[in-house]
Amino acid sequence: MISRIPQQLTKRFFSNPLLFMFISALLVYIVYDTYIKATSGSHLIPINIMALMAGVIFESKRITSRWVLVVIIGLVSFFIAFAFLNFINNADSHSRHGLGDVFTLSIRIWPSIFLVLYFIFSLLFYKYRIIPKLTEGITLLQSIAVIYWAIDYDFITSTNIVMQTFLVIGLLFSLFSIFHAFTNTHLSNTHKLILSIWSSIIMFLFAVDNLHIIDEPAPIEITANILKILYLGLQYFLLGISSIYIIQNFIMLFRFIPRPGKFFNSKYFNSVRKLKGDHINRYSDNQVSPLHSLICIVFISTIFFLNYYYQFVPKQFIIWIVIVTFPFFINAFNYIFLGKKR
Repeated sequence: MISRIPQQLTKRFFSNPLLFMFISALLVYIVYDTYIKATSGSHLIPINIMALMAGVIFESKRITSRWVLVVIIGLVSFFIAFAFLNFINNADSHSRHGLGDVFTLSIRIWPSIFLVLYFIFSLLFYKYRIIPKLTEGITLLQSIAVIYWAIDYDFITSTNIVMQTFLVIGLLFSLFSIFHAFTNTHLSNTHKLILSIWSSIIMFLFAVDNLHIIDEPAPIEITANILKILYLGLQYFLLGISSIYIIQNFIMLFRFIPRPGKFFNSKYFNSVRKLKGDHINRYSDNQVSPLHSLICIVFISTIFFLNYYYQFVPKQFIIWIVIVTFPFFINAFNYIFLGKKR
């Protein structure tokens, strides 16, 4: 069985031309970038940017289950960067770079264009595909995480009445999600709407809080410690993942705010009605097993408590590690102890 895995992966790799092109282009870049580093001491694309893009691609692929969007936008964004720089180069009589220089500059600005185009095209053409399905288990995990987040930030000791009000509201929402995770209470549309909005608020808070690593003062490449490089690279990878949720949850919350032309009029209420439908439709009717809920609380609470007590890594890091890895953990548990493949 194990010996067939490499054959299956190889067959899948060569049977998918888009995946083949994407991986081949990545290998070409790695070879070329290694040569540039050896001769000039600099990278075309910094490691942190590559890690950021990898996070975006990983999470979007996990949500959409398709390579088409990633590969097409990657190719289109590079050609746009190349055409733009070539146009500027030809229009500027004082700056006549060679084709190789334009190509090098295109590679350097390609990641930024890729990320912008990726989000735009994703929102335009894959509106519902980039909105991951929510379940009672996911909102339970998020609720536990946001409680840890508030405790680690020491918000619970605040004497500010506004902060205390938000904490009470957040606790009520968390208890509501815990209640649904341990009971077979029917998930009505109202309950789905409440849990979906609560999930959007949590993920938006986590995603914005994760932006702090952008202020990293020095490039990863100049760090001498390999473990430090891996750690910083992983942080940017998680930032790439969280950026998907920054965009998605910001839009799903921002659309509730009245705007010029939609200030509590018929257009506004029609828009809100559609938005409520989006929140309800993205919430699954399937109810989570109480056993899985118990495992989630015990396992994740233990991780958060140990990190709170010993401060192994920043809170943002451990939260996103848990969010990304726990689904794999629960699938492994089902396979090993319950005999289920998913």
